Amino acid sequence: MKIGVIGTGTIASAVVRGIAGDGHDIAVSERSAARAADLARAFDNVSVHDNAGVVAASDVIFLGLMAEAAGEILAGLSFRAGQRVISFMAGASLEEVAAMVAPARAVAVMLPFPGIAVGGSPILVQGAADLARDLFEPANRVYTLADDAELSNYLAAQAVLLPTVTLVAEAAGWLAAQGSDADQGAAFLKHLVGSSLMASNLGPLMADLGTPGGYNARLRDHMEAAGMQDALREGLHRLAR
Repeated sequence: MKIGVIGTGTIASAVVRGIAGDGHDIAVSERSAARAADLARAFDNVSVHDNAGVVAASDVIFLGLMAEAAGEILAGLSFRAGQRVISFMAGASLEEVAAMVAPARAVAVMLPFPGIAVGGSPILVQGAADLARDLFEPANRVYTLADDAELSNYLAAQAVLLPTVTLVAEAAGWLAAQGSDADQGAAFLKHLVGSSLMASNLGPLMADLGTPGGYNARLRDHMEAAGMQDALREGLHRLAR
């Protein structure tokens, strides 16, 4: 496929590393110049462009932007009919992304995790999951979500990664109580923690996850102050809201 990536932060870069060996032509934006240059040096089939060049060169486009900045960044770009867009932005609904990229088609909101760079990682997808499966399975596993509410619940539940692995069972119980399939919820959370721990040493992993204001750091701080397990369900509810 001809794949474009607008935004080359930690997660988008990990996605590129995970699929660069599959024979795709991948155009990455120069928005994070150092990461984009590293990817181009590492893989012959990865090239660096401005955002307009990424759109022009691609049939499938990944959006690895902050939701708050996406509207301004995408406004001046000439998307075309027939292009398919997958958003990594948890803070923008599929409908909001569709309005930003018309006449291209926003097909899914996808939440990958750092372990996707080496495989064996879970991937959350709301929307049409077939394209994500074509690109990322069987090396990874796609978990399909029904709607914005379930996506929000899964996003909250994944934040237990930083506080402690021993809380995974409690989080799966909370997720099931919200109406999600119990087996899928437990499998996703175990998959998430295991793949992330295998991908990095604990110190760097904690530093990467502990971005001030992020979901993991917010949940960790809340639980440390409130008393860990007794506060888990309350913290998850607050994140989901």
